[in-house]
Amino acid sequence: MTSKVKIADIGKKEGQLTELDLQKSIPLPPPYDKFEDQPKIPAIKEETKQNLVCNLDGVIALAIPQPKSKEEEQEYVEKFVSGLHKMLSKENNWTFLQPLLLSLEYCAKCQTCSEACPVFTASGENEIYRPTYRSEVWRRLVKKYARPGNKLLKKLKYGDIDLNWNTITRLYELSYRCTMCRRCAQTCPMGVDNGLITHELRKLFSQELGWAPRELHESGTVLQLKVGSSTGMNPLVVKDNMEFVEEDFEELTGLDVKIPWDKEEADILLIHNAGEIMAWPENPAAFAIILNAAGISWTLSSEEPSYDGVNYGLFYDDFQLARIALKHAATAKKLKVKKIVMGECGHQHKAMMTISDRILLGDMNIHKESCLPLLEEIVFSGKIKFDPQKNNFPVTLHDPCNITRNLGIIEPQRRIMKYLCPQFREMTPHGVDNYCCGGGSGFAIMSGNNFAEWRTAISGRRKFKQILDAFSDCLDPEINKYVCAPCSNCKGQMRDILEHYGATEKSSIIYGGLVELIVNAMVDTKESFIEWE
Repeated sequence: MTSKVKIADIGKKEGQLTELDLQKSIPLPPPYDKFEDQPKIPAIKEETKQNLVCNLDGVIALAIPQPKSKEEEQEYVEKFVSGLHKMLSKENNWTFLQPLLLSLEYCAKCQTCSEACPVFTASGENEIYRPTYRSEVWRRLVKKYARPGNKLLKKLKYGDIDLNWNTITRLYELSYRCTMCRRCAQTCPMGVDNGLITHELRKLFSQELGWAPRELHESGTVLQLKVGSSTGMNPLVVKDNMEFVEEDFEELTGLDVKIPWDKEEADILLIHNAGEIMAWPENPAAFAIILNAAGISWTLSSEEPSYDGVNYGLFYDDFQLARIALKHAATAKKLKVKKIVMGECGHQHKAMMTISDRILLGDMNIHKESCLPLLEEIVFSGKIKFDPQKNNFPVTLHDPCNITRNLGIIEPQRRIMKYLCPQFREMTPHGVDNYCCGGGSGFAIMSGNNFAEWRTAISGRRKFKQILDAFSDCLDPEINKYVCAPCSNCKGQMRDILEHYGATEKSSIIYGGLVELIVNAMVDTKESFIEWE
């Protein structure tokens, strides 16, 4: 097997389409430079392959059951063709049809996007990870099977690409080898958006074939709508947990951490990613401390699912996204708040602002803002006194794709960190040119089979190198270092990257959010708010 795979191979080649060679991946600086010391991606066991489809790259992200018969294979192929037609109709895809058609029609095949893609470059330039590979497969399938015309001429013009079980299952897995960071779209001279094409592929598989990652669908959207949170916490559990958060952090800091629940006519309805409450309770605690200290009129909602800003439909299914977005808007309307403010969650920003604005009309289109400009306003308002020397350790900033590249929010977080962190240093590149953490598009919560190792060894490798380069002058484990990642999904990926490479032990690198740095620098904070491991 070889990484030089042709477009037509996706349906013709038997067995595994390509294999991964981690020795070709981008090199890392010492003490992470020895390949033999780096964790590997474990091979899928043969008994697992008997039950699950594994025909792409030796990695299983999606757990597609092996088909019981040729008839079942053909049934899914026909559903895929039906989905192709629906994706190209205004009635079925009015939200994204125009940009999809432009991206399908105008690729110049210049490959400018390839060097921009962190997955392609970090993998050692494996051909199937090239941004244009999956796009060109779909482009040819659309032209050959979903557009009218002479079959022979289509074959001559668009290539000999087959539509079969191998094609659709490989294309499905391949749509989950892209983090949809859209760095490729930013660099494309024609404006082609391969990230959007990936999204539309995922949507086709979800809406037409009923295929979606368990973590995003059953354990994500479905659980959130049923219970109230993608974490499985119902309103009572959330409020109980937050009571413990209030007690613990009031004792630690000596500051007011009280949370005003369901307060009507507040200026702000703050919505967190509920994962913060379970995994990083210091983050919602820090928000409460800052807003209370600044005298802001704010509230949290205990109405399901509006204490959870997660909206995994963003990554795979427009219908699922709309169901959550409507619930969030209804809660804000019921509480009569002036605006919704999103906590440190990148995909929440995109779901609530960029995408929800396409579906929330009239009085349901509640004003929505990012927390970052609000935090900047508070920090420089003079209402809170700070001692930047409390943050006098090396700090760098990760730019979440959905906040920076998608929404263009670049400077507020930087002005805060330059003021409060004397040893702040930038990653290269940064801002809108940043690299994805490798956990975007839902990857950070997907860990079945050997996919967790793939996303740390490949999709997260470029980001890990950026972190090491930012701290190149102080990788000594005696020096504590902090990666600021103002996004829940990014923090989950950072946790796994640092653990994968042993970076906390080898280099004393930890991660956290922005509000933690703000509270840590407050003059009135009794103890260090940042826990060094």
